[in-house]
Parts: sequence; C-alpha cells; structure tokens
Amino acid sequence: MDLFQAMSVYVKVVETGSMTAAAQACGMSTTMVGNHLRALEQRLGVSLLKRTTRKQSLTEFGGQYYQRCLEVLGLVADSEQLAEQANSDVPKGTLRITAPPAFGTERLAPALSEFSRRYPLIKLYVVLSNQRVDMIDSGFDAAIRLGELEPSSLIARPMQDYTITLCASKDYLARRGTPQTPEDLQQHDCLAFAYPSTDDWRNADKLWRMTGAEGEVEIPVSGSLTINSSQALRQAAVQGMGIVMLPDALVQPDLQTGKLVALLTAYQLPSRPMHLMYGQDRYRLPKLRAFVDFVMEKWAR
Repeated sequence: MDLFQAMSVYVKVVETGSMTAAAQACGMSTTMVGNHLRALEQRLGVSLLKRTTRKQSLTEFGGQYYQRCLEVLGLVADSEQLAEQANSDVPKGTLRITAPPAFGTERLAPALSEFSRRYPLIKLYVVLSNQRVDMIDSGFDAAIRLGELEPSSLIARPMQDYTITLCASKDYLARRGTPQTPEDLQQHDCLAFAYPSTDDWRNADKLWRMTGAEGEVEIPVSGSLTINSSQALRQAAVQGMGIVMLPDALVQPDLQTGKLVALLTAYQLPSRPMHLMYGQDRYRLPKLRAFVDFVMEKWAR
C-alpha cells in the first residue's frame, strides 16, 4: 500500500462526503477508493468511517486522523515547494528575517525598499527584537545579531561594527554647559537605557566607558531618565533632557541636521561586532542568497 496515496484518498473521501465523489476527484474507480480505505484501516487497526446504506460519518479516531493527514500532506506540499524554489534560479517566496530594533528601523527597513525592487517575487517577514531567538525553531532564514558569537553551526558573515555616539541637544548644552572631559559627565543628566535583565533596577547610577590618550576610563553617571527604548532616549535628548550614548544608526540624521551635537569626540566609545547569520543548508535557496549578497553589499566589514 502506498501510505501517502491512501492518506490523500481518505482526505478526499472526508471532504467530498462519499467514495464516489472522491473517486471522481482522485481520477480512480470507486472500488479502488474502497481498497485504499480498507488497507489504511487494516494498517491502523481501527475504523475511520461509520458506513450505512444512506451515509457515512467519521469515527472519533477518524476525525483526529483526518486532521493529522492534513498536517502531513501540508508538510509534504511545503517540502516540495521548498525543493522547487531551491532548484529555481529566480529568488522568490517568503524570507523571514530578525534584526536588532535600532539597526532594523534606521538602516535595514529603508534599504528593504531597494531590495524589493530588485527581487519583486520575495515577500519579507521581519521581526525586530533584542532577543536572540533560535533561528531554526522559529523558522527564520537570516538574523542580524550584535555582540560576540556563541559556538554555532550557523554561518556568520561579519558586518560593520555597531558604533555609538555621545551626544546632547544644543538647548541642553546652552543650559548646562559642554563637558570637556569624561569626568565632567558626573555633573550632567546622563540618560540611560534600561535593560530588562538588570536586577538592581532601583540603582540609577551607570558606568559609561570610553578610551582616550590616558587609556580606558569608567565614569559613574546618573540622570533623571532610565528607559528601555532607544527611540525614547533619542526623543528625550532631542528635547533637551540630557546627554545620551546611542547607536550611530539612530542619531546620525540628528547629528547631520544639528538637532544633536556629538560630545568628547577625542574619545573612542565602545563598539559591538555585528554579523549576518544563516543556516548553511538554507543558503541554497535563491531568496536567501539574494539577501546575503544584498546585506554584504551594503554593510560588509
């Protein structure tokens, strides 16, 4: 017995309501439909249908088995579609991507319009999150990740480092003065990012690190705002609330327009490595190869 074909016939019997209608839909005789059903029931050791002279209905197990058959047949169809895409030179299908919020909002999202013009048959599904999701379990094709990498079977392509800038608005600096040394920051309102995993959230003091001619310095700072949103910190800084240390991807437009002013530019601020991650087995898909090439074209280290 061909189990896959028998499951397909059974699904048609359920959906059409009779073996005669299922036979027409499957292009076979009613006798052959009956043979598939009997072979399937013998294999399972349980009845799938209740048959009378007037109608047929599903047994309790038959209803459950019908749902499982739909799942199995759906997975087979998806697998065949995946193979078809892999063997095609045309990038198409849904591409699932995850990226950090600031980079995703300010750099990736604007660039995706160009990507879509190049590859109009690719549909994009993008999740912006600071969480390191399991790409395989979550079904993502590619991930842009910050920080040092953990051992993994995934391919990691280095991107430009994720850099940050210390800045404040002209209004704030006019009221409070411009810091000339890292130590001057202790006399200012320094707005901080609130990390969800921080245990001592009641302590508003933070350590800001930077490197100058004298080496690395650590400055304890404090301010009137700690919040778990980079965009909210940027808005507070633009409105003159204090000094912030934010990703260049987020504040570069404000620095160019003069809404924010870079501070202590003689000092080097911490940066984080950034990588494009993807599974080696999925790289055969044209849609993923197209995205990898595009990202490397834009932001390769």
